[in-house]
Amino acid sequence: METLGSLCDKLTIVKLKQYHSASYENRSVLKQQETNLKNEIDTYITDAVAGRIKLEVLSAPHCKVYSGEIPVTPITNIGEAFNRLARVNISVWHLQEKVFGFEDVPEDKRVGVIKSIAVLNVERNDCIDAINAILIKRVQE
Repeated sequence: METLGSLCDKLTIVKLKQYHSASYENRSVLKQQETNLKNEIDTYITDAVAGRIKLEVLSAPHCKVYSGEIPVTPITNIGEAFNRLARVNISVWHLQEKVFGFEDVPEDKRVGVIKSIAVLNVERNDCIDAINAILIKRVQE
């Protein structure tokens, strides 16, 4: 099942695809995906607040397996979490472009690219989890 955090994540990725798409046909499809996600987010929040979604399914915490140290900055509101999620997804997008052309990345830089993607994905999951946790807190209030 989707969570608010996963829907927000999908929306940021659709917006990135829109920005980078040169094709009119792709932009049309992506615009419809954007509209659908916005509607799904609105419905999800309405259903959560009305109690039509059980508290235990409002969150799907990620099981992190990265063992390195990652500095954590607390997220206290959904707007900040969404903003940070968008920023992280932009960074992942640009690093992923390097992976597509990995043969052009100097060998001594490749490990750094891979590690950066791993760290950003942990931060991405933290943002998704924060959005879900904040929604749960608000629903309980």
